[in-house]
Amino acid sequence: MSRTPPAASFRARLLARDHLVGTFIKTPTTHAIEILGAVGFDFMVIDAEHAPFDRAAIDVCLLAARAAGTAGLVRVGDVSQVLSALDCGASGVLVPHVTSAEATRQALAAALYRGGRRGYSGSPRAAQYGAGGMWDSIDTGDAATTVIAMIEDPEGVSQIDAIVAFEALDAVFIGRGDLTVALGVASSSDAVVRDAVGRVIGAARRVGKPVCVMVGGASEAEAFRRQGATAFIVSSDQGFMRRAGAQALASIAGLASVQAEPLPPEAVAEGVAPPEGHVHV
Repeated sequence: MSRTPPAASFRARLLARDHLVGTFIKTPTTHAIEILGAVGFDFMVIDAEHAPFDRAAIDVCLLAARAAGTAGLVRVGDVSQVLSALDCGASGVLVPHVTSAEATRQALAAALYRGGRRGYSGSPRAAQYGAGGMWDSIDTGDAATTVIAMIEDPEGVSQIDAIVAFEALDAVFIGRGDLTVALGVASSSDAVVRDAVGRVIGAARRVGKPVCVMVGGASEAEAFRRQGATAFIVSSDQGFMRRAGAQALASIAGLASVQAEPLPPEAVAEGVAPPEGHVHV
């Protein structure tokens, strides 16, 4: 993945339909962001909707993203958290449960200065702690801020044409998990969910909006890539840790039935010194 600087470069790459790969961050520490950023992920989504992030944790995690050279986005709990996330220096926000044109308008108003209602302060990281002038900071902020509407309700699917009609909206994220629950079907592979996903992708593509989707792996990403998606979220820091831990445990636990080889005769004799290189612990 590219090691270009975050913020404005992320929005430019998203709008250019670059192939972008990110992950969710569920644990409010900096270490996973530094590690995964060094691996090469294009972006991290700090999950302030479903994970225990307060403003202080978001602030330091966004600093870690900058240090790792990856774009730090925040999935906010609701529109009221957009200003805080952006002041802390987020490259953008994912706004959950966008179901109408009005909800889209509110999300954009919270995220943008010009044409919106984003409150200005020269003191936070987003304004370089007062190093830049007010209008330079405003123009830079608007140019760099990425706003992604999460379509994860049947109402959002039915109103998708009105939602993507907003020029200032940068992209849509399709929340297949919540759609599956809301539609009352067994899994996201059910036909009714696939139809909803296809409707959202089609509407976005007709007006030139990028589509972001969470995938389980390369085969699923390839299928969505063929449909037109260009930004992909795979797993999370917790998911990676759980999978790697389970694999490591299974590989070693499976050796429980292996029997020790008999000692050689000379080692059985009393007083024989341990083999060369043996270390007493």
